[in-house]
Amino acid sequence: MDLIFHEKQDGSLCAQHCLNALLQGAYYTPFDLATIAQELDEAERERMLEGGVDSQHYQQFLREGSVNYDDSGYFSVQVIAKALSTFNLDLVLYNSQNPYALLARRDPTSQQAYICHYRQHWFTIRKIGRQWFNLNSLLSGPDLITDTYLSLFLAQLQAEGYSIFIVTGHLEETEADRALISQPAVYRPRPSKKKKRHLSDDPELAHALEVSQQSDEEDEVGLALAMSMEAGQSTPSTAAVRPSEPSQEELRKKRLQFLDKNKPQPSAETTADAAGSSSSQESESDELQQAMKLSMQSS
Repeated sequence: MDLIFHEKQDGSLCAQHCLNALLQGAYYTPFDLATIAQELDEAERERMLEGGVDSQHYQQFLREGSVNYDDSGYFSVQVIAKALSTFNLDLVLYNSQNPYALLARRDPTSQQAYICHYRQHWFTIRKIGRQWFNLNSLLSGPDLITDTYLSLFLAQLQAEGYSIFIVTGHLEETEADRALISQPAVYRPRPSKKKKRHLSDDPELAHALEVSQQSDEEDEVGLALAMSMEAGQSTPSTAAVRPSEPSQEELRKKRLQFLDKNKPQPSAETTADAAGSSSSQESESDELQQAMKLSMQSS
């Protein structure tokens, strides 16, 4: 997979990484995308001026500034769509009623590429040769996706709130396409993403284990004292009774009871934040669809 073009995340330049991964080459720089964004801003400003300098829309446009880029390096969907139009490529919303979208939802492998967006992060999923790859710039390299997993992956992204766009038009064949057709990449199972937990990562767990260890130590001390008393007695009738050592199952139950007792309850504020997050995801999706419509009108 060395021939596959993949850029790792640099600042907030995910739009650049997304486009170059799709086109399989260093076609766009931050300066190129900023130029496109400024052209879109100017075109929008001229449209707003049609209503007059004192119009509410024009004044609001001046107050809010550009929606197409910011100082961090983030670029909007209009910028990405405009950049792709140079290569005669278009974007179609995956959950729309467009014929491409209907076909893609029935069979995701029927398309050639997808662009995904969530919380100001863009990345590309693309077919190279006859195989699919996740080219997310947050990954250390291209991630091979089986045809079966592609459908599940797109469904998972949608459930997480991602906006998904289908790339339509003709993508030029690359050297990586030719190499992977003759010698396909070998799929390797993904390593477990579960992070090994340390005591310092979870204060409650650390405290629970500490209490459990203290309990274990007390049992051991009691056992030692009993054995000592037993050894010091002269007759069996006066020997101390040896306490039974707690089993592993009893210790496990102690830990679980402690964790359940000290488990924090969700507050009303947390519930409200979750509801707000869901609302913001829906709002973001609506804004992207509106942005696509504006971009198509301007082009």
